[in-house]
This record gives sequence, structure tokens and C-alpha cells, in this order.
Amino acid sequence: MSQDEELEKLKRKKAAEIEQSSSMPSHPVAVTDANFRETLQKYPFVVVDFWAAWCGPCRMVEPIVEELAREYSGKVVFAKMNVDDNPLVPGEFGIQSIPTMLFFKNGKAVHGFIGARPKAQILAELKPYL
Repeated sequence: MSQDEELEKLKRKKAAEIEQSSSMPSHPVAVTDANFRETLQKYPFVVVDFWAAWCGPCRMVEPIVEELAREYSGKVVFAKMNVDDNPLVPGEFGIQSIPTMLFFKNGKAVHGFIGARPKAQILAELKPYL
């Protein structure tokens, strides 16, 4: 392969990466029982925050999730699922305590944890999957 061909290949790869990252939101997206699977198919890496409006620890985690969504835009999509409004998916994954965060890579659950955590601890959980 010539240098020009290699350069062109690298340009196409970089353009594809930029296109993919620009299509990934920089804010948490709302997911429901109806659009959950579609969201997992649309993005290669999704972190779902299972929460409820009445949950104090969930409200504590919310600004952290928003901040991480901005900081890691293009690498990971953060999604929020209200368990009171959407009982099917949380039931499927055995969610019994909130907040719970599940990490999905290529549509498959790869990691998760229960409870409110500070940003540094959430990042420590996230980093191995980036």
C-alpha cells in the first residue's frame, strides 16, 4: 500500500470516528421500556442509570451523570431510566435497588453497581471499559 493510500485510509477512519462521536449525545438520554433495545443498538457503549424521582441518592448522582455525559461525549452515552415509569427492563435485569448503573457494550451488560457514588468512584468503574 502506498503512502497516499495509507493516508487516505487514515483520513476515512478519522472521519468515521468524528461522525460517530458527533452523533453521540453530550447529555443523558431518557430511555424507556419501548426504546431501550434501540438505544443499546444505536450506541456501542451505554451506561444506564436506573432511578426514580423520589429517590434522594438518585438525585445526588444526577449532576454527576450529566457532567460525565458531557466529558465523555463521543466515547460513552449515558442514559437514564425511571423505574417507576418503566418496570419491564429493570425487572429483566433484576433491579431491586436504586440508583443502579449498568454498563452495556455492544448491547450486552458487562458491568454494574448499586448505590450513589462520587464521580471519582464512578470513573474508576468506567475507565476499564473505555
